[in-house]
Amino acid sequence: MRRVVFNQKGGVGKSSIACNLAAISAFEGYRTLLIDLDAQANSTHYLTGLGGEDVPLGIADFFKQTLFPDPASKKAQAHIHETPFDNLHLIAASSELSDLQSKLETRYKIQKLSKLLDRLDGDYERIYMDTPPGLNFYSVSALIAADRCLIPFDCDSFSRQAIYGVLREVEEIKSDHNDRLEVEGIVVNQYQARNALPQRLLDELIAEKMPVLSAYLMSSVKMRESHQASRPLIYLEPQHKLTRQYVELFSLLEGRP
Repeated sequence: MRRVVFNQKGGVGKSSIACNLAAISAFEGYRTLLIDLDAQANSTHYLTGLGGEDVPLGIADFFKQTLFPDPASKKAQAHIHETPFDNLHLIAASSELSDLQSKLETRYKIQKLSKLLDRLDGDYERIYMDTPPGLNFYSVSALIAADRCLIPFDCDSFSRQAIYGVLREVEEIKSDHNDRLEVEGIVVNQYQARNALPQRLLDELIAEKMPVLSAYLMSSVKMRESHQASRPLIYLEPQHKLTRQYVELFSLLEGRP
């Protein structure tokens, strides 16, 4: 199963959701890969604690190989790294992705990520992709490569408007490039149950029959602590309420009661 976490709006928790679901997947025993496609490399830092020049070779190097292929190698290879967590592997991101984007668009390398995942499917039971904010080469590549799309929603009116754009883009990509792509659901993130505005926005989305998932993720300082420690919640504090909400979300996506 290949899942992409995508929203054109920034700051909605894409990296937190992708990393924590991937970590729970690995914790549950699934051989899991996370691919960081954001030049900010937040997921890479979250899972490794590394940043800047310490970040290992990753998805940028793979895309460079597609632009400048080695005659001795038939296919571009991706550097896959172990994380400190059992069963969880990473293809890292770096700021170099920004420099490569225009070249990749010009050379129309939009299908390369999907072909890479075709080769990796036998090695991994679950693949998660973290995307940059905005619809660019990397987010489109991920949507073309994915089976399911999760849309984070941070209970903000601007984020609500962004959802409609995401749904349109997913339908267009499904029609033009990837007929297996489905919206798996809208993930309610940074939810504050005592605040009237989030509940009103949610009620409106549900009334519109939007695919809002029933497992909500609360707003908590524990997430910032998790980022600072470079330890997903399932490893940092497995009994915390937010961790249990993530586990509930994972179970929901896996079709468990």
